[in-house]
Amino acid sequence: MAADASVALSSIIRELDLSEVFMPCDPDSVLVKSIEINRMGLEMIGTLDDFDCNRMLIMGRSEKIFLSTLTSNEIYKSIDMILSLRPPALLLTRGIKPITEILDIAKKYSVPILISNEVTSDVISGLVSFLNVHLAPMITRSGGLMNVHGEGILLIGESGVGKSETAIELLNRGHKLIADDAVEIRKVSKNMLVGSAPDNIRHFIEVRGVGIINARRIFGIGAVKPSENIDMVINLETWKDDKVYDRMESDSYTEILNVKVPFITIPVRTGRNLAVIIEIAAMNNRQKKMGYNAARELFINLGVEYPESAPKMEKCIWDV
Repeated sequence: MAADASVALSSIIRELDLSEVFMPCDPDSVLVKSIEINRMGLEMIGTLDDFDCNRMLIMGRSEKIFLSTLTSNEIYKSIDMILSLRPPALLLTRGIKPITEILDIAKKYSVPILISNEVTSDVISGLVSFLNVHLAPMITRSGGLMNVHGEGILLIGESGVGKSETAIELLNRGHKLIADDAVEIRKVSKNMLVGSAPDNIRHFIEVRGVGIINARRIFGIGAVKPSENIDMVINLETWKDDKVYDRMESDSYTEILNVKVPFITIPVRTGRNLAVIIEIAAMNNRQKKMGYNAARELFINLGVEYPESAPKMEKCIWDV
């Protein structure tokens, strides 16, 4: 996670549909900086060695039952130790109302108190999932991202090679646009990348000779998506007569944020229908994920041994 990555408490409140019990400041100014959460447990008996004040603090039914066994002074001492570390907010689940001691201590240290009516496990799952996306390691790179037959295709290539025009043709054939010109790429898990468009250019495409268009306005709401997994990288490259292009489907990949992604280069020249080729590449990539390799089957049918080779590492254009 980037050192300066954070998400406003107001965004969490909207996402999880939380109720505000005590809000001492503007929730836009309260920043959550950790994907992980603190569940009140050992902290309630004074074990605070692993407490991270950047994490949201969760209190559920188990904590409520434990507190019910304590005297008012014991409750005050226990909760005071925790809230004195000033976590971004205390979130109570199952519609639990804060007892007087908790409310008084929260006011003392200006810690927001929120309530969810959902069960604790669902709240934690939703919160961690939301934070995992918004606080994930992120880079922004030049390119376009399309959903083609359910596959997230990241289109890269030199300026003017035809990425935007190809995106337009794919839209016209019923596929979905996620981003054009710039893609925000987030590593949401060990092996998963998710791409989206920067807010200020979402749905817009620049078409040379025409200008700027809004894909959502022209093709409809069904033609756009806010985000998509990145399943494959396709490099559009101007055809070079002196270069030998792959004709046998060798396995190649590139690395983005240390995640391996299948990679192919499609040469561009007059007469090639790039949209159709990309559709075929997307469907073929899905088949390969399911264990089918057309080239291997052809070799078997011909009675020839399939030439196995180690996957080849390719560099994205921004790494060259």
